[in-house]
Amino acid sequence: MAESTTGRERIVAAALRILDAHGLADLTMRRLAAELDVRASALYWHFESKQVLLAAVADRIVRAAAVAEDAEPADVALALRDALLAHRDGAEVVLSTQALALGEDMPRRRLAAALARALPQDEADGGAAILVPFVLGHASLAQQRLQAAQLGLVAPVDEHDDFRHGVEVILAGLGAPVARARQASRG
Repeated sequence: MAESTTGRERIVAAALRILDAHGLADLTMRRLAAELDVRASALYWHFESKQVLLAAVADRIVRAAAVAEDAEPADVALALRDALLAHRDGAEVVLSTQALALGEDMPRRRLAAALARALPQDEADGGAAILVPFVLGHASLAQQRLQAAQLGLVAPVDEHDDFRHGVEVILAGLGAPVARARQASRG
């Protein structure tokens, strides 16, 4: 079993390297197998499909959103957004796995936990269900604009303040306390 876990982790790490270097469109099972010097069919021993592999990649991306256990909901949202933007096409990978209900559903669980410190659990769950699409959608838009700016197609735009403001508006609408996000990241 440990060998299987190690094999899965090695595959996910290689998939992330390909994602960062070439983007989601070029993250194919064939390219991944070549990177690992194995046959493509060997990958299916660890992952039943490419979608299941992408869910594991998405979980790894989201897991990198390090926040304290007692973090404010706005800080959790910012950390999630930063984790998505840290990888080329990271927002698209996580968005697609969330749309297919694959993976560990960490974005919703992390936001619901942060909201539950101020709201009843059912309201926290509902609030997380509202915040997750906002985080994913905003990060996806920001990532596309960043990539377009890198190609010289549009002027670079810092959307960090707009994102933070949007999160705070949603939190205020939920009746959750709104503390200005303390995270100093920019993206």
